[in-house]
Amino acid sequence: MQVFQKYNNGRKTDSEKVSLVHSIRFRITALIGAIVLGMTCTLLLLNTFMVEPYYLSTKRKDMVTAYGEVNSVMNDYMSGAISKDDTTKQLDQMVSPYSVNLVIVDSSWEVIYSNTRDAGMMLQKIQETVLGGIPLRDGEGDNNNVTIIEKNDSYTLQKSYDARLNDNFYELWGTYGNGTTLLMRMPLLSVRDTIVMTNRFIQIAGILIFVIGLVTASGLSGFISRPIKHLSEIASRMSSLDFDVRYEGHDRSEIGVLGRKMNDMSESLEETISELKSANTQLQRDIERKTEIDNMRKEFLSNVSHDLKTPIALIQGYAEGLRDGIADDPESSAYYCGVILDESKKMNIMVRRLLDLNQIEFGNEKPVMKRFDLAQLLHDCVSANRLTAQKDGIELVYEGPESGIDAWSDETKVDEMITNYLSNAIHYAAGRKQIRVWETDEGTNRRVHVFNTGNPIPDEETDRIWEKFYKIDKARTLEYGGNGIGLSIVKAICDSYGKQCGVLNHQDGVEFWFDVDGSALDGHDIKETAEQKS
Repeated sequence: MQVFQKYNNGRKTDSEKVSLVHSIRFRITALIGAIVLGMTCTLLLLNTFMVEPYYLSTKRKDMVTAYGEVNSVMNDYMSGAISKDDTTKQLDQMVSPYSVNLVIVDSSWEVIYSNTRDAGMMLQKIQETVLGGIPLRDGEGDNNNVTIIEKNDSYTLQKSYDARLNDNFYELWGTYGNGTTLLMRMPLLSVRDTIVMTNRFIQIAGILIFVIGLVTASGLSGFISRPIKHLSEIASRMSSLDFDVRYEGHDRSEIGVLGRKMNDMSESLEETISELKSANTQLQRDIERKTEIDNMRKEFLSNVSHDLKTPIALIQGYAEGLRDGIADDPESSAYYCGVILDESKKMNIMVRRLLDLNQIEFGNEKPVMKRFDLAQLLHDCVSANRLTAQKDGIELVYEGPESGIDAWSDETKVDEMITNYLSNAIHYAAGRKQIRVWETDEGTNRRVHVFNTGNPIPDEETDRIWEKFYKIDKARTLEYGGNGIGLSIVKAICDSYGKQCGVLNHQDGVEFWFDVDGSALDGHDIKETAEQKS
């Protein structure tokens, strides 16, 4: 039934160690590092393959948008709605955000508007393009490195390379119905160089962010895993049945909720296991008590059968002798009948005492609690047993007053205890053969002492003498007809009253004692206390 001992032997006593690669801290750090590394690689790929097409597409849209806005202003100018100065001012405001160079000429090649110092070069470019009739194919370049991107009735958008400036340009030109011609030119910065530089910057920034991310992730994961590790330690101690440990944090997150739930679980487990331990202990006691009762029953039957076997055999033998006419004379018949009566009397006394002991042990007898004179009772008991003691050459002395000492108890039971002590002392008195009886004041109790000279009781026997049928000197007990019940009755009576009894070895003999309630308590209280104990 040692449930908890088996449990403790079967469980782990050390907390389970978590390897580094399986720890929450490592996983969070690795996850954040992977995210930073993935974002850096994504930026590099986007910058390498997507920036240039996006940049060129945006520039083309800016060129077309600028052309539409310039066309609107020029229509107002040609219709006379606005002056030349207003036209110039509006065009400056329009083309400035787009970073384009614009030249507009009339049908006589006079410059109407220009926002570049290279107006002459751009005018030459217009003449070459419009009048020169340079053969161009859509999407293909010629010797002048010009590629048509878009062409319609209103304008032509092309990409050209300027060897003088070593740069590419987007150019858009168109001719209005009145002969006015415009040329817009937008420089294309070296996108490739910009992409290379940007990629280098992203790499450096990515490495820096990666390192910072790892350090931050390590600290953050440590902050997150610390309470989890603490909860793990609490759970480990709880698995070792240590329920004093508690989660004392005030976190309102799921970790805090888990910690408080573990506290509740710890209290519930402690209470449940305490109940199980109590039940287990009680069960052990019940089993031990059952075993003890079973052994006592076997011993009782053995002792009773042994103690009854001799008188029954004698009675049977003498009865058969009388039946068979062995006793021819009246004197022999009287002897046979005397033996039968004597043995029957012994059997009757033993059975009666067993019944009394059984009644006391099972609480079937209600004590009659009252005030009585303990000194007078001791004097009377000593006087009643003095003759028996003198027959064996024993001096029986009562050392106390003849009356005047009050006590509260069942006088009949106290008389029986004194008588049993005296009977035991008479049978075992030796040496100078003296028995002394006295009483002492023990606070609220009165203690009765019975001392007889003789051999001390062996230490290993002092606890067993109170057992039923236990005899230290079996031969001597049989000699005087004892059955080992007297001291058991004293012990049972004291237990039923909640009082103490005992034995003390002296150099020249043995002292037995027992307690009764003194006169210091109220009789009504004594009676109620005794009835409750019984």
